[in-house]
Amino acid sequence: AARKRIETQTGEDPEILIADQRYQFVDKIIDSAVERPRETAITRSEKVDNIVTHKIWGLPIFFLLMWLVFQFTSNVSGPFLDWVDLFINEFILKWTIRTLGFMGVGDSWISSLITDGVIAGVGGVLVFVPVLLFLYLALGIMEDSGYMARAAFVMDRVMRWMGLHGKSFLPMIIGFGCTVPAVYATRTLENEKDRKLTAFLATFMSCGARLPVYVVFGAAFFGDSSGTLVFSMYFLGIVIALITGFVMKNTVYKSQPPAPFVMELPPYRIPRINDVWHQMWERTRGFLVKSGTVILGVSVALWLLMAIPAHQETGPFNQVQAGDSLFGRISGLIAPVFKPAGFGSWQTTGSLMTGVLAKEVVVSTMSQIYAGESLPVVNTTASFQEDLVSVGKGFGRAAFLTVQETINIIPRTINLIPFVDLGELDLLPLEGQELDYTRLEGSLIKAFEKTAGSPRAGAIAAVSFNVFVLLYIPCVSAVSAMRQEFGRRWMWAQITYTLLVAWTASVVVFQVGKLLFL
Repeated sequence: AARKRIETQTGEDPEILIADQRYQFVDKIIDSAVERPRETAITRSEKVDNIVTHKIWGLPIFFLLMWLVFQFTSNVSGPFLDWVDLFINEFILKWTIRTLGFMGVGDSWISSLITDGVIAGVGGVLVFVPVLLFLYLALGIMEDSGYMARAAFVMDRVMRWMGLHGKSFLPMIIGFGCTVPAVYATRTLENEKDRKLTAFLATFMSCGARLPVYVVFGAAFFGDSSGTLVFSMYFLGIVIALITGFVMKNTVYKSQPPAPFVMELPPYRIPRINDVWHQMWERTRGFLVKSGTVILGVSVALWLLMAIPAHQETGPFNQVQAGDSLFGRISGLIAPVFKPAGFGSWQTTGSLMTGVLAKEVVVSTMSQIYAGESLPVVNTTASFQEDLVSVGKGFGRAAFLTVQETINIIPRTINLIPFVDLGELDLLPLEGQELDYTRLEGSLIKAFEKTAGSPRAGAIAAVSFNVFVLLYIPCVSAVSAMRQEFGRRWMWAQITYTLLVAWTASVVVFQVGKLLFL
């Protein structure tokens, strides 16, 4: 009763108040026995903390910074994303086809395996390496500057709303990079309840592997506003985690209060280039290693399943229509489940199935499925040297556009204010901007418009699909980590819950979106 009365009157945890009184008592003894030099005025770090950790402004500042990070990630990486796409799907694909033809296997299954399997699958994911590089660059700067520790402090009040504390937000921040280390990072928490709940909620934090999905759909359906879609997915993941935590706090963990939270904030500092580069490279290297192992294996297996006919009459091996292949028929059996969500086709269903292995594979699978539907326009008369020069010029153009897009972040942010239009820097405009889609993006626009029934409905269905990718089962590595840390029951509870939440949320987004915008 006394604890509740103290907590009601002060708004603070009694244990924290007791600890604070102890420190004050110790400080009085030290002050009476120790002579100290006169304290200097409030430091710059403290002045900044008064703003970024403010009870009212701290949270909006955090979300504004995250919005800027995803604007930076989506828009600034765009020119290099387009360049890598052309490099892989024109230069490499063209000269691979020519080499295979010179070797006499141009029309064989070997050629199909290499072009439609390996290049389409692995190449479809490698296109997004620039996006991840820029994301990890931005997050590395925020971490090395000391701000991320403040983010945990700011989120403490929010986390207590669902029975946790600010320290639990640190594994969730790690979850923005990868869910697997986020699950293992819960070992730093004091009690089992905090560990289990934090790991459960960390799966809703959008990992870097999901980012290529958001970027390709954002670029296809929303153009320059793709950064807003990316931010919306990350923000929605946090919201769903908060709601889930609140429900579990009042059901599964009803009688267990959160542990007190004490954290020492590191001083602000200018990020060191070596440290930021190391973080950026290590995270990107992990993505590249996965591309060379897991994604390569899945791409080859998927090519095989798409080459095997479901029935003898549908055609011979490697000459069957994708929809009539073994993979197409299996995916088609599950597709009706997603019709209420607006993406009930075998193509989207199949990509979600393979995405359970690794979220990057969603894009890889779609790239393979649509590989034959929109072949790139390649200058077949150009020599190898001419193509190489063209690649070099494209790289230079991409570098210039990257600088231009970086500068444009500021006016674009200010332009969000009603009746304000500062314009944008446009020294080197994109040629043919209205048609500036990658091969995969163009195929996705046609496919989603056809499935949903109209261009606007297709855009709503694209958002619905991204919501499902955000919320459904994490990759098998994360599921395995969950089983290792907390057992099979907790793992299956997580799988069941994430599937139900993902399907429900995507259906709500599509159905409500149709009511509001159609």
